Amino acid sequence: MRHITLATTATISDLRRDFSLSAATAGLIAVMVSYGGPAAIIFQAAAKAGLTPGQLTSWIWAVSIGSGLAGLVLSLRYRVPVIVAWSTPGAALLAAGWAAYPYPEAIGAFLLAGIGITVFGATGLFSTLMERIPRAVVAAMLAGILFRFGVDVFTSLRGAPMLVAPMLGCYLIMKRFSPRYAILTTLCAGLAASAALGLLHLGGLDASLASPEITSPRFSLGALIGLGVPLFLVTMTGQNATGLGVLRTAGYKTPGGPLVAITGALSALLAPFGSHGINLAAITAAICTGPEAHGDPDRRYIAGVACGLTYLVVGIFGATLVGLFAALPAPLLATISGLALFGALMAGLTQAMDDEPRREAALVTFLVTVSGITLWGIGSAFWGLVGGVLANSALTMRKG
Repeated sequence: MRHITLATTATISDLRRDFSLSAATAGLIAVMVSYGGPAAIIFQAAAKAGLTPGQLTSWIWAVSIGSGLAGLVLSLRYRVPVIVAWSTPGAALLAAGWAAYPYPEAIGAFLLAGIGITVFGATGLFSTLMERIPRAVVAAMLAGILFRFGVDVFTSLRGAPMLVAPMLGCYLIMKRFSPRYAILTTLCAGLAASAALGLLHLGGLDASLASPEITSPRFSLGALIGLGVPLFLVTMTGQNATGLGVLRTAGYKTPGGPLVAITGALSALLAPFGSHGINLAAITAAICTGPEAHGDPDRRYIAGVACGLTYLVVGIFGATLVGLFAALPAPLLATISGLALFGALMAGLTQAMDDEPRREAALVTFLVTVSGITLWGIGSAFWGLVGGVLANSALTMRKG
């Protein structure tokens, strides 16, 4: 594996020299894939939490601007295609349990999670923490959070077969022949089917600028434990660790601490505007770090720059995105959300069951998380984690 040498911050002349259409296109596609499936999860979470259109627009603005700024700055600083996105498992966590907490308390949990990510990224405490919690237990918690989204795909098939069946067929075919574009193509198929069935209502769509709304955070123990702690864990393990792994696999030696710390700091700064967190991307990062972006690894950072700039543009017009998704039928959103999370769900289940000595503890974690149990105002994701850690301690305790 080739290791790319770290370079100084890219200048304007460097950008002109290193620019390539293939790298810029890779960055654009990464953003399209990000909004094509995972964004639907945000809209599901917002609906379940009862957010106003203004709060939803602000949320889209915050995660888009944060992802764009972080990706742009870090790609220029390290001349590496650093792709940043919002936490997809985090959004799924919110869709599953946000309704139990008032909006200001959720903002407080987002803020504290961002601060925690910043501290753990800057100091190296992340590695120490993850050594204490079995990886299989964390993976099982993530799988439990995502499980309902997978089930909803087939629940939607029962309710809207003429819409969902073509999407499923398209997804399976694309996964066979062009898996990278499976979600984006499936979304296009869903839009075409919705239009043919008369389910699209785009008459009220307006290309207006986003108007961010700031909300003062309110701190509660229930929201901190029920939202903040699981959000911190799934972001660090399901996103940052995986995203850094993608960079390492591509041969980039970029230090992980600063990348995580900067994304955490931006998450904290943007939390009052509704951002649940931004992090290193994994799936979309693979689009920009491979040879398809450019044959020369040292020139692939252009993909990160293009990706960051595109995020900024989309964030500015966040209100338009809100209007677009509001016009889409609910079965389409449920289906594309579930399909977009298939990979993460499979990875979570695989990692949870791969560690044989901790397999039963992982099963406990998964079942408690799926149960949706809430105790003392704290959601099932946290109790699944607690149950798994306790089960692991009991099952691995030395006899005598």
